Amino acid sequence: MLVDVPDSARCFHEEIFGPVAAIARFSDERDVLARCNGTEYGLVAYVYTRDLGRGLAFSERLEFGMVGLNRGLVSDPAAVFGGMKQSGIGREGAHEGLLEFLETQYIAVEW
Repeated sequence: MLVDVPDSARCFHEEIFGPVAAIARFSDERDVLARCNGTEYGLVAYVYTRDLGRGLAFSERLEFGMVGLNRGLVSDPAAVFGGMKQSGIGREGAHEGLLEFLETQYIAVEW
């Protein structure tokens, strides 16, 4: 756990695949949302709050493929896996993951 991490720290600008939690202060919700979405990566984000409604509304505005809200584990065999931006294209797992292997065809017929 890293506390009072400055915005310029590498851990805020690179994908870290390890047990690292960088803690930074923010002035308001708009500030933290801009900082979160300001990265070129978007695999997973974590939100912790006492207000579940506020957490859900905030999570929907995050540009990440997966969001853990009040939990540290987002992986689930029934859930879709994948990121946004430079963190991957496409999805694995769940119904959405199967769509990667299908060719969709639309046929319009006049009866």
